Amino acid sequence: MSRYDRLKRALDLAVAGPALIVSLPVQAAVAVAVRQNLGSPVLFPQTRPGLHGKPFRLLKFRSMREVAYPGQPDAERITRFGTILRSTSLDELPSLWNVVRGDMSLVGPRPLLMEYLERYTPEQTRRHDVRPGVTGLAQVTGRNASSWEERFAHDVDYVNRRSLTLDLRILARTVLTVLRRHGITAEGSASMPKFGEDPEADST
Repeated sequence: MSRYDRLKRALDLAVAGPALIVSLPVQAAVAVAVRQNLGSPVLFPQTRPGLHGKPFRLLKFRSMREVAYPGQPDAERITRFGTILRSTSLDELPSLWNVVRGDMSLVGPRPLLMEYLERYTPEQTRRHDVRPGVTGLAQVTGRNASSWEERFAHDVDYVNRRSLTLDLRILARTVLTVLRRHGITAEGSASMPKFGEDPEADST
């Protein structure tokens, strides 16, 4: 493990650990709100690829209703409450536990779907050379409003240029991006369309 990797892990624990504890009352309130608005389960665990593509269970608060029929678009499933959760990034709070566990880092390429692994080009696959992040360069440069190609280009750029200075800049820009609620979804969609499929199809 390089010096940077050790310092980055120390930063993850120094920030995510206290943040997880401090946010517990907020998470409890969000859990109650999710239960009242969307029912059970409150959490949405999903298998995602981590470092070198190794699977882990990502934790988030639910922001959508259950699927009513096969192929149901996200636009029909997400509610105003779910939109608020996403736009404020409150749905991401349980992911702090993934950071503490070491599945993720505070900063890195966002963990996407397992099915995408076989669709990446060799260059795009390099996004898995580092731990996935709660936030990343792609998220502070457009979030879901960017195209897949743009997002992957930012991910690989991060892998190439990663440093503690860059990580701190991304964290600072993340706060501003969340406060401005900028680029939460792709235009005309409740969430980012699936990579490599019909643009009308929505991701979960």
